[in-house]
Amino acid sequence: MSSSVPEGTKLTITMPDDFHHHFRDGDKTKSVLAQASERFARCIAMPNLKPPVTNTALATEYYNHLMENLPNKDCGFKPLMTLYLTDNTTPEEIKKAKDTGYIHAAKYYPAGATTNSDFGVTALEKVYPALRAMEEVGMVLCIHSEVSRDEIDIFDREGVFIQEVMMPLLRDFGKLKIVMEHISTSEAVEFVKNGPPNLAATITAHHLMYNRNALLVGGVKPHFYCLPILKREQHRLALVQAATSGSSKFFAGTDSAPHTTSSKESACGCAGVYTAHAAVEFYAEVFESEGKLDLLESFLSIYGAAHYGLERNEKTITLVKKSWNVPATYEFGGETVTPLRAGQSVAWSIEK
Repeated sequence: MSSSVPEGTKLTITMPDDFHHHFRDGDKTKSVLAQASERFARCIAMPNLKPPVTNTALATEYYNHLMENLPNKDCGFKPLMTLYLTDNTTPEEIKKAKDTGYIHAAKYYPAGATTNSDFGVTALEKVYPALRAMEEVGMVLCIHSEVSRDEIDIFDREGVFIQEVMMPLLRDFGKLKIVMEHISTSEAVEFVKNGPPNLAATITAHHLMYNRNALLVGGVKPHFYCLPILKREQHRLALVQAATSGSSKFFAGTDSAPHTTSSKESACGCAGVYTAHAAVEFYAEVFESEGKLDLLESFLSIYGAAHYGLERNEKTITLVKKSWNVPATYEFGGETVTPLRAGQSVAWSIEK
């Protein structure tokens, strides 16, 4: 049953963290950072650039790029850097990355699974030496949890990945902290819920709010196209139940993934939903509808930091039940990006 609170209701919580964010590079980064840094104190910065961030030197270069492009240098925002795992990532590179203090995770992309993932892992056993080093130094493994083989239906790829990759991974690495990112199925919810303490998952706002009808009914709507693809309503409901359950195994990871409007609205549109402009507000809508606003802070600001071994943020942010309209587009490095819910309203606002 849907629930709601009165207009003008205020909710002050610890400044949230986003454990999955795409900042892109070049002159596109600044506009993304402007919106993300208003809502998050820290974000895991995804490494699937061109070229990908495969080593410590490239991660350091990207870290400096992000810091230089912060519109407000005094806001306290911190990017949490990641390495892009490849078949050739060495234990020495993992240890070197960990020693920087700002590289917190390595990302496992199955080769070809999503945007700029062609350099990804071709077989799990090829990264075992790097994973052992990660387990040793306490670096988190982030996983795009889908197989990428053509013969596997796109709606079934998460479930197959659990069987083929996650089960052996958990069997062989009992102390490695693992995050299944942007889970999208009831199978993944149950797997994480019943998994060991070193396993957790992030859930996006768009997977909580929409099912595959949003993408396909009444015409193909490219701004809802993402990977993992939106699933049936039964899976969305399972994700909502997990996110609002109060379980520390589930926390926020927006997977906000901007592409230019022209590259989305094309014959072969890119995968990715842009939510940096309103991600915290979207999560608030979901928790409000479930009558669980009292658990929003834990999902946004506590559980993820604990899994990553980070201190809780000291700053706070105040949400107000006050609607606003999302622009049709935002500036994006001299082009435009079309945000989720463009031209429509969002029920919650950030108090300035």
